[in-house]
Amino acid sequence: MKRNHLPAAGKKHPHSIQLGVQGQLILFMGGVTLVALLSVWVLITFILQPQYNRTMRASMESKLAAVITRIDASDAPLVQYSLWGTTPNSQFWQDFYADIENGTLDVDNCCVDISDRTCRSIQYIENLYPCILHESMGSLGGLSMTTANTPLSIQLRQQLFDSGNLYKIIDSGGSRQMVVGGLSANGDYAVIISTSLAQIETAALVLSKMLPPIALATLVAVVLFAVVFSRWFTQPVRKLSAGAREMAEGNYDIHVDVRRRDELGLLAQEFNHMADEVKRSAQLERDILANVSHDLRTPLTLIKGYAETVRDITGDNADRRTEQCNIIVDETDRLSNLVNSVMELSKVSSGAEKPNLVTFDMSQLCFEVAGRYDAVCDQNGWTLKLEADQECIVQADPDMMERVLHNLLGNATHHIGQDGIFVLRCLPMQAGGCRVEVEDHGPGILPEDLPHVFDRYYRARSDQGKAGSGLGLSITKAILQQHGFAFGVNSTPGHGATFWFEMKDTRTQPKE
Repeated sequence: MKRNHLPAAGKKHPHSIQLGVQGQLILFMGGVTLVALLSVWVLITFILQPQYNRTMRASMESKLAAVITRIDASDAPLVQYSLWGTTPNSQFWQDFYADIENGTLDVDNCCVDISDRTCRSIQYIENLYPCILHESMGSLGGLSMTTANTPLSIQLRQQLFDSGNLYKIIDSGGSRQMVVGGLSANGDYAVIISTSLAQIETAALVLSKMLPPIALATLVAVVLFAVVFSRWFTQPVRKLSAGAREMAEGNYDIHVDVRRRDELGLLAQEFNHMADEVKRSAQLERDILANVSHDLRTPLTLIKGYAETVRDITGDNADRRTEQCNIIVDETDRLSNLVNSVMELSKVSSGAEKPNLVTFDMSQLCFEVAGRYDAVCDQNGWTLKLEADQECIVQADPDMMERVLHNLLGNATHHIGQDGIFVLRCLPMQAGGCRVEVEDHGPGILPEDLPHVFDRYYRARSDQGKAGSGLGLSITKAILQQHGFAFGVNSTPGHGATFWFEMKDTRTQPKE
């Protein structure tokens, strides 16, 4: 039966084209530019003119209201009618024109038409050329060529008297004007104000014609800038990629030179730090293999050699057989301890063994552990000084803390000084918890060895050839890191070393 082989979810087809970071940046910046240009086109085409019309209408209605207010404030009619015609109210019109001249009444760039109920003009102010309302075409020989009562103006006046208000946009002869109108309070007079919309139309037309070439030039400039910028921006990434490839090929001496004070510069620093740590780990791994193979080879060789001796030579000699069997047992125990140490370190470092946190007195635990060193101290003439007189309540895994104490005390016995004294302290801290110190009076640790004393299988030159698996301090480090306890070592060559760790009482710590 045939089966269809589908690509796994999330995996890219090996032959699909992937756009790199540089291409993505160019595409992004080009897209942003196109969106911005499109927004400008939409603004000019659909938003600018309507918004301008709304603003102009509000301004025109404000001017209309100012003119009507002056008409309503007049105590006498604007004109007097008689058999011989009409007589204007000279005082009103003098004040009216005076307000226009001193700027109190703003009718600049506007046509103002005032009419009565006969729909005939009684006065108009023409500040607009050309004007559709009065068919004004400017001045010729000092005379203004206007018609006060055009068919259009009479029609608009009639509409205003019929409806009470007026708003229109009129197109005529290539000209476009906005017209607003209103009635006086008593309804005897109609006021119409118009203004030209040609400016906004001209501006929109000019912008529409200029936008395509400007958009093309802007897009080309942005793409060129994006190419230059993206090459500069992605250069550190390319360096990091090349460095990662070299590391994958086994070159751990790689160092990426990125001189930038941003996230990419920080990433390069972290990459270089990672490369240094990988290099150190690789070296440590080689040292581990060498040390483990050496530590395993020695007991295995002894076990095999003495077993063959017992089998072939001393099988009938009870005393020699017992002595050699004891050596086999000792070497087997040594081999077993080494394997157990490796397994313990693996479990603690991987997190497979979790701390079982309980509340207990650390000074009491120090007292119990110190008591187990009485026999070895009597046998070797050593002295273990215990300074744990005060109660130190902490939260931790007591079994793991016991291992830590044994590892540190065992390390101290390997470096004990000529006075044969090593010290175990448990000192309460003011903020809660305690500080535990293990001090020896041995040769001390060189400054260049201090950063590495907790590393797996690391041995200072002065420790070469000494007993021990080289894993005790590594196990101690893993346990203390699991608990989140601070730890370290202080030492001066020739004056011993003091290993310490600080245990927090989590009951007194503020919750984050």
